Amino acid sequence: MEQKMKRRFKNLIRNNWQLYILILPAVIYFFVFNYLPLYGIQIAFKDYKAGLGILDSKWVGIEHFKNFFNAYYFKRLLTNTLLLNLYNLLWSFPVPVILALLLNRIRSDKVKRGIQTTIYVPYFISTVVLAGMLYIFLSPSNGILNYALSYFNHKPIDFMSESSMFRTIYVISGVWQSAGWGTILYIASLSGVDQSLYEAADIDGANIWQKIRYIDIPTIIPVMTMVFILDCGRLLSSNTDKALVMQTPGNIPTSDIIGVYVYNVGIGSANFSYTAAIGLFINVINFILIISVNRISKKITDVGLF
Repeated sequence: MEQKMKRRFKNLIRNNWQLYILILPAVIYFFVFNYLPLYGIQIAFKDYKAGLGILDSKWVGIEHFKNFFNAYYFKRLLTNTLLLNLYNLLWSFPVPVILALLLNRIRSDKVKRGIQTTIYVPYFISTVVLAGMLYIFLSPSNGILNYALSYFNHKPIDFMSESSMFRTIYVISGVWQSAGWGTILYIASLSGVDQSLYEAADIDGANIWQKIRYIDIPTIIPVMTMVFILDCGRLLSSNTDKALVMQTPGNIPTSDIIGVYVYNVGIGSANFSYTAAIGLFINVINFILIISVNRISKKITDVGLF
């Protein structure tokens, strides 16, 4: 049996060696940048000192986790991070779907390409540039929004310093930036729909909304489900760069999320073991979420990532 398995393996390599060579760079990349760094996870359980190295640093067990759970700002950090991602998921998930369905109804290829190019462009704007645009547009002195409010005799509002406005600005700007790019998967799925289905629907007298409901939406449900599962696996992970550059002294009560806290403590105070423990905690929770949502999805829709 063992000899048979070895012979089968050799034949598999001999017949498909070109494919294995083709995939080898990707395997090396993920091994070097995704698997080898897992060795450093142990610093979450040690009092890591750069001079001593990982192996010689003192083992402290789950002390860093206890310190984080007992931290004064733990509840605020967890609440802010979770709410920010929930609101972002609530709005950023359906918008690309709606845009893709509407784009699929456009019959002029020229118009369709023009709209797609327009909505893709914001995705390539860097986080710092986007934050700069927000500060300019929402400026209380010469921002375009406050300029419009002045026509209604409304007092200027410093939106970026209002803690109650942070999540709204974060989510809306995120939807504007990424919604167009998010349509790519759905448009690709819709492009594979058999045109005879639309022709049959026309013969039966179906209108546009009925075609969307009975042809387009069922086609993209598997993709929607997979995207939703992946998004649920990031509920405790946020765009730290964006939150950091958008943070002001006035909006700290809502902009102080786990990612920003990790940056300030890890980079600012060089407390690497403590922040590694926080990162491990976030990843474990995200892993549990993605497994749970995937299992629920498979029971309800029979569609899942694995």
